[in-house]
Amino acid sequence: MATAPDDPMSDPIEIDTSVAHAARMYDYLLGGTTNFDVDREAAIRQAEASGGMENARYGVQAIRDFLGRSVRLLAGELGVRQFLDLGTGIPNGNNVHGVAQATNPESRIVYVDDDPIVLAHAHALLTSTPAGHTDFLQADLREPEVILGEAARIIDFDEPVAVILMSMLHYLGDDEDPGAIVDTLMAGMPPGSYLLLSHLSTDIQERMEGLVRSAEENPNTAYRFVMRSHAEILEYFHGLELVEPGLVPIDEWRPDVPPPDVYPPGIQKPPSYGGLARKA
Repeated sequence: MATAPDDPMSDPIEIDTSVAHAARMYDYLLGGTTNFDVDREAAIRQAEASGGMENARYGVQAIRDFLGRSVRLLAGELGVRQFLDLGTGIPNGNNVHGVAQATNPESRIVYVDDDPIVLAHAHALLTSTPAGHTDFLQADLREPEVILGEAARIIDFDEPVAVILMSMLHYLGDDEDPGAIVDTLMAGMPPGSYLLLSHLSTDIQERMEGLVRSAEENPNTAYRFVMRSHAEILEYFHGLELVEPGLVPIDEWRPDVPPPDVYPPGIQKPPSYGGLARKA
């Protein structure tokens, strides 16, 4: 049964609609309706600066597809029953609990996000099969010890856990030490656990520099992007065993349909690397 330990939806939720937020922009690019004018304007501006709207929508959908494929593998062949999804975002297609529990109904999922609008829509995430469990924690990724402490009420850390950081680390500057955050999270996981992540990179699309500049130049945007190279992203997996095919562009990671040799007009290769690795 799904529960919310402190009933996070019982208190009034204040949402700032004067500043664009990443979760709401992502929702807009996926065709959702949980967004405001400021989010749509920022998303359009950033898309125009980095290859166009069609290209941006293609890229975010590729991330959702990568998430779905990897969670199915984790819940199925790899036998993982517990998932810690950090930076959940606004509920949309291919939510982790839906994919995992369709593969194994006993899957347990804890969603973590600190965006008030995600909290406002958490009820859409708090559904579960009778044999499984879903929950939501309002917490900041920059406080991994807090996350681990709160999640321990729900997750059994004596059993393997899949830690999911989908399109999150490129919002953290080097001064925030995202590597240390990942290390802290994985140090709290038992052997047999997995780290799943994706990260934007100019290695794949040079136009992503335009995305960086657009966010920096817009005073109504509440975040910034930090692009990292393949080698820098690979370092997040240090000490872990990468699952084949390793850290690759997300549309090359065990695709259901091979990516095209030539992309359609207006579309470029999705600009994110993705990988999955096991803690021995």
